[in-house]
Amino acid sequence: MVSAPPFGGGRTGPWALVPPGTWKMPVPWFLLSLALGRSPMVLSLEKLMGPQDTARCSPGLSCHLWDGDVLCLPGSIVSAPGPVLVPTRLQTELVLRCHQETDCDLCVRVAIHLAVHGHWEEPKDEDKFGIAADPELEEPRNAFLQAQVVLSFQAYPTARCVLLEVQVRAALAQPGQSVGSVVFDCFEAALGAEVRLWSYTQPRYQKELNLTQQLPDCKGLEVRDSIQSCWALPWLSVSADGDDVHLVLDVSEEQHFGLSLYWNQVQGPTKPWWHSNLTGPQNITLNHTDLFPCLCIQVWPLEPDSVRTSLCPFREDPRAHRNLWRAARLRLLPPRGWQLNAPCSLLAEATLCWQAPGGGPCQSLVPPLSRANVTVNKTLQLPLLNAHPNLCVQQVSSWEKLQLQECLWADSLGALKDDMLLVETRGPQDNRSLCALEPSGCTPLLSRASTLQLDGLLSVVPLGDSLPLAWQRAARLGEQLLQDLQSGQCLQLWEDDLRALWACPMDKYVHQRWALVWLACLLLASVLFLLFLFKKDHVKAAPRGRAALLLYSAEDSGFERLVGALASALCQLPLRVAVDLWSRRELSAQGPLAWFHAQRRQTLQDGGVVVLLFSPGAVALCHEWLQDGAAASAPHGPHDAFAASLSCVLPDFLQGRAPGRYVGAYFDGLLHSEAVPALFRSVPVFSLPSQLPDFLGTLQGPAAPRPGRLGERAKQVSRALQPALDQLLQAPGAPGAPGDCTRDGT
Repeated sequence: MVSAPPFGGGRTGPWALVPPGTWKMPVPWFLLSLALGRSPMVLSLEKLMGPQDTARCSPGLSCHLWDGDVLCLPGSIVSAPGPVLVPTRLQTELVLRCHQETDCDLCVRVAIHLAVHGHWEEPKDEDKFGIAADPELEEPRNAFLQAQVVLSFQAYPTARCVLLEVQVRAALAQPGQSVGSVVFDCFEAALGAEVRLWSYTQPRYQKELNLTQQLPDCKGLEVRDSIQSCWALPWLSVSADGDDVHLVLDVSEEQHFGLSLYWNQVQGPTKPWWHSNLTGPQNITLNHTDLFPCLCIQVWPLEPDSVRTSLCPFREDPRAHRNLWRAARLRLLPPRGWQLNAPCSLLAEATLCWQAPGGGPCQSLVPPLSRANVTVNKTLQLPLLNAHPNLCVQQVSSWEKLQLQECLWADSLGALKDDMLLVETRGPQDNRSLCALEPSGCTPLLSRASTLQLDGLLSVVPLGDSLPLAWQRAARLGEQLLQDLQSGQCLQLWEDDLRALWACPMDKYVHQRWALVWLACLLLASVLFLLFLFKKDHVKAAPRGRAALLLYSAEDSGFERLVGALASALCQLPLRVAVDLWSRRELSAQGPLAWFHAQRRQTLQDGGVVVLLFSPGAVALCHEWLQDGAAASAPHGPHDAFAASLSCVLPDFLQGRAPGRYVGAYFDGLLHSEAVPALFRSVPVFSLPSQLPDFLGTLQGPAAPRPGRLGERAKQVSRALQPALDQLLQAPGAPGAPGDCTRDGT
């Protein structure tokens, strides 16, 4: 055991803890970086010579650092047998550990503040009556309190744990009071790294302390002459130009460096998005739709043990937060679990709400979900007794109050039901009150006596003059809903000691009320139908749009968005469009081959046309079938209708039945006309959007409008198609994407 000089003695510079013999909190570097802004002044750091770790403690304490690292095993919390020393606070300071004057590494100095936890045992009854106490019972107060303090450090890719033995004379230790601090020198870390610290005792008497901080990079400290890795560090800046973001790397010519774009997730490891080895200088463009608050940029020279500089410039960018919210998805995890999936941490509040059929706002239910921030990508449980299709989870973002809603059981339990949600409130002495949740609020359900009183009031007050419509409905259905609840016809969704939620079906009441109305409507419809049959020779039916079946190879989400944009634009014309994107349920139930046969037969029977959208993947599948026939590879996915359709599309072309039934198309910039197999050129093949007028004229056939009108429609389709095509061409890995244009250093 050794006693160390006071922390900070004999030190100079802005990071010194002065005056000697006293304690002063070091300046946290994350607060310092905020104060310095984008063009910070530089600060000098204290230099420690030699590779040895050391420990020292404040006056009154003795401390010893164990040789070598130890295993990080916190264990479970146990009860203290008496007064013990425990860590209460962590402080950090940056220093330099140097092997030579110009060969240093950044190092984190940690100060652990200690206090006494627990109390001495009360004296026995004999002491209260003046009987002499046993000298052995007084011995603990003259002994030492000793603690084994573990200090854990993590900064990717480094993880260390050191053990410090600390003791203090028991006579100087008062329960709940601080006894001093222990300083550890030091944990080496990379510039710009995120460091995490934990501290606890062995055995552990309380929850461990933890601290997370971000280290500065070469720009914020006066270290370029001391840390060799800063000498040739690539400097990175970010600038905006309209919807585009430019990454400008100020690197000397012919210098090789690595660049990585990744998602820095709080609840898990980082997720790489794009990586490339480049040669400086570089100017890389990102689309605004690629921005997320957790999107970070890391750059480093391609040299052994080089420093990696990280930058996360989009944390406060409104576009990044909007993109994150659009990318978030709610999903149900049976039987009662749910999860919010998003690429970054999302500050959002979750509420359970009731969605009535026919639209309107989803009405919040209180409780069962507390309005607390939700952890993304983590399974949460719904406190429900039974599921219901009208129960939805609603997320409200703290950023611009954006909203996300998902009725989690819509797929498994069917469409929304016309049920009445009853809110039961339980009072003292088994008193209960019920109200029906409606758009206007929660309407009380009246008992038979209250109904009679209200009937008398209704006979005096003209209907609709003073009484709300909701009260009139409550007077009419309150007794029946109470009977349904007592007879067990209502489904209990949730309950606690004070409240409960019930869902009561309303179908029978709706049927009773509207029976005469439906009868009148049927009579009216019959009369109108007879009139229509009588005058059918004098009525000219409106022309039906020609049917068009779109077939494509589902290569990635970007190409599917492009096909969806084309299909939506064609629907605005007098065309009836069928595409597997809009029939995923039928496709999953029937299978791709059966679905295609049914759609092709219906389209051709109606005089329609089958459109083959060629892409690199579609061309590759066609070549496989043309070379291997029936032995070609199976469809690539459960929804790939294009691969399944080749078994009957190819015979039509081989036997000459394709002209008039089929049309081909490909997108500008994704494929050249020569890439389309020669077999399929027996039908017209168009390039989109450059040949849209001819393409639309062929699709609409004899019903095509005059050339001027056809040109206007082509411009409308082109405007709807161009954004999706541009986004696909600019995506990483596609022609024109950042990753594609920078791999060769251009």
